[in-house]
Amino acid sequence: MTTSNDKPHYVVGGEYADTSFSKIAPGKSLETHGPFGEKEAFEFWRSITGRTVDNALVRYTIEMRTDAEMNVWYVVGGEFADAAFSRMADGKPLEIYGPFDNKTAVERWRSITGRTVDSALTRYTVEHAGEMDLRRLAGG
Repeated sequence: MTTSNDKPHYVVGGEYADTSFSKIAPGKSLETHGPFGEKEAFEFWRSITGRTVDNALVRYTIEMRTDAEMNVWYVVGGEFADAAFSRMADGKPLEIYGPFDNKTAVERWRSITGRTVDSALTRYTVEHAGEMDLRRLAGG
C-alpha cells in the first residue's frame, strides 16, 4: 500500500499570466521547492502563500514526486522567425534533446549554444519535463 510519505513532497508554483493558472507569467519561471516531508511541505506552502496572498496571480500547490520524476530535463529551441522568439522560423522545427538529468541537460545546452552563439535568432532553453509547454516553446 502506498502512503503519502513514500514520495517526497514539493511546493510548486509562482506568478501566472492569468487566473486560469495554466501559463507562467512572461519573464517568470515555475518555482519548485523541496523535497520535503509531508508536514514540512505544508508548513513551507503556508509560509510562501502567506507572503504572496495579495497577488491574485500567484498560486502554489503541494505535489508528490519521486526524485526520478523531478530529475527529467530537456534542451529545447532552435531558429526563431524574429527576435520576439514567439514562433519558429519558416521550415525550422522545434528541436528537443533529452531526456537528461539536470547536469547533463545544462552541459548539452552549453554545447549547443556555444555552436549557435553567432545566430541572434537561435535560442535554446533547459526545460523540466513537468513544465514543458511545447506550444509556447514553438510559438504556437
